[in-house]
Amino acid sequence: MHKPYISVVIPVYNEEASLETLFLRLITTLDHMAKPFEVILVNDGSKDRSSVILKELHQRRPKEVRVVEFNRNYGQHMAIMAGFEQVRGEVIFTMDADLQNFPEDMPLLLEAFEKGHDVVGGIRTNRQDKAWRKFFSRMHNVLREKLTKIHMADEGCMLRAYSRTVIDNMVACEESSTFIPALAVSLSANPTDVPVRHAAREAGESSYNFYKLVRYNFDFFANFSRAPLEAFTIIGFVIAFLSVLLFAYLMVERIIHGPDVQGVFTLFAIMYFLLGILLMGLGIVGEYIGRIYEEVRKRPRFIIKHILQDQTEQK
Repeated sequence: MHKPYISVVIPVYNEEASLETLFLRLITTLDHMAKPFEVILVNDGSKDRSSVILKELHQRRPKEVRVVEFNRNYGQHMAIMAGFEQVRGEVIFTMDADLQNFPEDMPLLLEAFEKGHDVVGGIRTNRQDKAWRKFFSRMHNVLREKLTKIHMADEGCMLRAYSRTVIDNMVACEESSTFIPALAVSLSANPTDVPVRHAAREAGESSYNFYKLVRYNFDFFANFSRAPLEAFTIIGFVIAFLSVLLFAYLMVERIIHGPDVQGVFTLFAIMYFLLGILLMGLGIVGEYIGRIYEEVRKRPRFIIKHILQDQTEQK
């Protein structure tokens, strides 16, 4: 039985243009590392020729390459989690299929792992992304550190290495919505980070637009922190205190100067402001309730259509 030491999990979504180059560079790197390995490619409902190409890649190295096919798109993190459920190695790598990560940097992560670290993250040097995305990432890192106390030098880098123990604990969580790098660090005993290279996309466009990045940030904080709820509790107390002061001020004004028509418009402005705050608060509470609803339904996180693997191998 082929018992790998290294497992590599790669989510694939509409990456037909880069898969051949990715495969050649990845297999060359793994062969040079001279340790038993497996590669698990998870097709996350691609609409291009990715499925056909993945089948061809499996046929070239059937003992080392497995392909997990989803029945539809479930998202990057669910694709990686599906790969985690299939891994057999002791050290598990993740990376993106767009070749912004360098497969050739995997030995750097393995070296740190073998020094005793159970989670090794990559820090992208000379990051090849648009300015607004880099700014967004910096802001997210600052907020994450303050609100969740989860320290990661570069959360957005998917070139990472995990111990089998951390992977097993993540799989056991069975969360319907999760963020793998942050969850891994929260379960880790000795995480670290190492600098890795970063390149522009090999082909195509990123599926993360501005709206998805905003959505990602809000989902992240809702999954790992109660800070948004606590913030609105504090805002509620502050507004209540200011309302008492405003009431006292208006009463004094009325006694001294009599009724003032302009005060009515001031009250309208304050009322609309408070309604806005109230609706925002209800929206945040609704987001948390929605996540509770998703969890208690216990629906499958993803559905695997089929798995391409060597028939002589048993997990």
